[in-house]
Amino acid sequence: MKRYWEIDALRGLMLVLMTFTHLPTRFTDPLGQPFGFVSAAEGFVLLSAFVAGLVYTRISDRQGVDAMRRGFWRRALKVYLAQAATLLFLFTIITQVGLRIDQPAVKNLLSFYLASPVEGFVYSLLLVYEPALLDILPMYIFFMLMSPWVLAFALRHGWMGVMVTSAVFWALAQFGFSEWLYALAAQYLHLPVPFHEMGAFNAFAWQFLWFAGLWLGASRHAPDAEPFRFPRWLVALAVALAIYGIWWRHHGINGQAPFGGDEELNMLFDKWQLGPLRLVNLVVLGIVAVHFGPGLMRRIPRLHWLEGMGSASLPVFCAHLVAVLLVLAFYGDSQTARPWWGDVLLLGVVFAWLYGVSRATQWWDSRPPKGRYRDTGAVDSSV
Repeated sequence: MKRYWEIDALRGLMLVLMTFTHLPTRFTDPLGQPFGFVSAAEGFVLLSAFVAGLVYTRISDRQGVDAMRRGFWRRALKVYLAQAATLLFLFTIITQVGLRIDQPAVKNLLSFYLASPVEGFVYSLLLVYEPALLDILPMYIFFMLMSPWVLAFALRHGWMGVMVTSAVFWALAQFGFSEWLYALAAQYLHLPVPFHEMGAFNAFAWQFLWFAGLWLGASRHAPDAEPFRFPRWLVALAVALAIYGIWWRHHGINGQAPFGGDEELNMLFDKWQLGPLRLVNLVVLGIVAVHFGPGLMRRIPRLHWLEGMGSASLPVFCAHLVAVLLVLAFYGDSQTARPWWGDVLLLGVVFAWLYGVSRATQWWDSRPPKGRYRDTGAVDSSV
């Protein structure tokens, strides 16, 4: 099954933007949410879900639903093992360095684990306790485990029911559904993990973005599938709103907080809840990208290094976490801890490290298969 180099390049771009955002440097704020009030995380989730829908729908058509389910479960296991390895790195090396040099950024990051090491370790492996920066892969695992059942249902009965149900859960998430479930779990299961230690991403809101991407990808699996087309008035409106969002983000007086200190209005753009205006911003950017992207991709040279990072998205994502955690352990979370040339040098080293990881992953995946089974690159490209 062929790879879509455009998707790989876009996912590579999302990984680059995530690295700029998570590394505490002078470039963090200017390059955070560069295209409006939408971050690289939304783009990465949507693209990953799109590829998953495309790939696993074809597997279902050619090999059956059981093969599709096994593919999802294998991928979920790989993501879980990556999460477990990153947690082990955090709880050993980063913890020891942070405590030895008395680093406040590490102590704040690991406050629950330092207070209750055994419970922190066990519940992190159960994907309940999710330290900051390590809270997106558990959400992916949750989505990957749900996807075979949702996709099988949608392929048989259509996507209307799936997307309506998904939209309902997104709406409930805006009004405290996750907090209500947590209160029940804390009351009846005596859950010791505080709610704020269970990850910043509201999975009940973000599942809407995942299943929307899964639906879009599944709709593209047929060889004769027509490309997405939009009426001119909608493209013109999307361009206008996208430009306004970019201007507002970079030239508004409040920066990345669209309404300044008004918390209620800012929730309309909230990242963690996937607020309604944030979804609007994402949709208009998507329309612009789909309409103008193919022509742009034909005119610019292929960026193979970016494609390589996108094709090895899981190892590169974990490698970027390793780099960010090391910087936090040694320098803290101050964006001005180094001179500007120090930030440039640091970013150069980090991106060289990420490129090296992507090259090593490509070499590993290109080896001749041993044994009777080996996952294809197409399946591995889903996340």
